[in-house]
Amino acid sequence: GLVNQVVSQLIQAIRSQEGSFGSIERLGAGSYYEHVKISEPNEFDIMLVMPVSRLQLDECDDTGAYYYLTFKRNPKEKHLLKFLDEDGKLSAFKMLQALRDIIKQEVKNIKNAEVTVKRRKAGSPAITLQIKNPPAEISVDIILTLEVQQSWPPSTQDGLKIEQWLGRKVRGEFRNKSLYLVAKQNKKEKVLRGNTWRLSFSHIEKAMLNNHGSSKTCCESDGPKCCRKGCLKLLKYLLEQLKMKYTKQLEKFCSYHVKTAFFHSCVMWPNDTDWHLADLDHCFQKYLGYFLDCLQKSELPHFFIPRYNLLSLEDKASSDFLSRQINYQLNNRFPIFQE
Repeated sequence: GLVNQVVSQLIQAIRSQEGSFGSIERLGAGSYYEHVKISEPNEFDIMLVMPVSRLQLDECDDTGAYYYLTFKRNPKEKHLLKFLDEDGKLSAFKMLQALRDIIKQEVKNIKNAEVTVKRRKAGSPAITLQIKNPPAEISVDIILTLEVQQSWPPSTQDGLKIEQWLGRKVRGEFRNKSLYLVAKQNKKEKVLRGNTWRLSFSHIEKAMLNNHGSSKTCCESDGPKCCRKGCLKLLKYLLEQLKMKYTKQLEKFCSYHVKTAFFHSCVMWPNDTDWHLADLDHCFQKYLGYFLDCLQKSELPHFFIPRYNLLSLEDKASSDFLSRQINYQLNNRFPIFQE
């Protein structure tokens, strides 16, 4: 409730500014909104979605995930032209900066909560708010997102292989949804100019998690229950606990790795009978086995962009480290879950 109040007030302020962000809408993303949050609801991701009619996307590296954006001629969005850099590319950095300034101004006017804007983390797509909510703190990541009504780029062509699991029709429906791009710095660039954007599929991921069964009634109030989300929550929790213990060694890993492996597992074991609620233990071990396999090979293809590997070979050492820690847990009946 507190988060909603704060965010609503910010959005009003953002919209009331002249022109630039007038059309912004909010979209809850991340684990809280996918109903796979495991600990206290103390972290929220809010996407601020801004519709843009047509953009030209140019890949800026070989992942197929990062793009330079330029406007086709005579864009409707004249108010965005001031965010172009000297090469005519839409600058994520400039847009984030402008949004950040509005938010920093407005948090001063928030009466019923103590809200601060955290310092900018280099390359992070988020503007992070800290809301004091005694005895705890809530952190809210605000993520600037462009919503483009055009077909998905070629790098996604062979991704989202859900035909056996959710069906061909659902895949078609998903691929007809808008394209989302978040203001995310591509770390591979030699010179960090802040003008790259990364594809985001969080709206599709949320839909897949919330309708995850091959039968339409899976996990509905009167339908059969499966353990898919239970498995995902367990592995997320395991990674979270290990990250708390070995922060430095595991800084390269995040819950997105676990979620990607989860979607691949749903495709490998597409039937609801593969995920009986009573078989949680067995299913978790299968899913964990797949994840360990990915770590060992340093290979975890992005679920929507197959040629984009989320585990690069240069991070082999951290993959091996995580692999050892998970194997230790596995062989000792998960002491970390008892702690």
